[in-house]
Amino acid sequence: MIKNIKDLKVYKLSYKLAMEIFQLTRKFPKEEKYSLTDQIIRSSRSVAMNIREGYAKRKYEKLFVRHLIDSLGSSDETRGWLDFSLDCKYITEKEHDYFDKQYDIVNAMLYKLSNNWQNFK
Repeated sequence: MIKNIKDLKVYKLSYKLAMEIFQLTRKFPKEEKYSLTDQIIRSSRSVAMNIREGYAKRKYEKLFVRHLIDSLGSSDETRGWLDFSLDCKYITEKEHDYFDKQYDIVNAMLYKLSNNWQNFK
């Protein structure tokens, strides 16, 4: 039973990943601060915040599902920024693989939740 936002595993995981990305970007070069660093932090946070905002509006199912779809978009955007981070040699292959697998899990959870919200109420 879902009583509050913190009961949603996908929210907890996406929040955790956003915090991990924040820590990861602390080692990025200063010249990336207003481009790659800001973009990847914003998109990773947007995954969790879209879930949270949608949950707050869950009374309106279509609105909630739309926020879950927006969260999916932010998740894939984050993955794109992770690709840039790898290609620019700011993160290792191991770090990239970890986040890529975690966002695969997030995306699967979001997809399942958006298609089966009625079963989670």
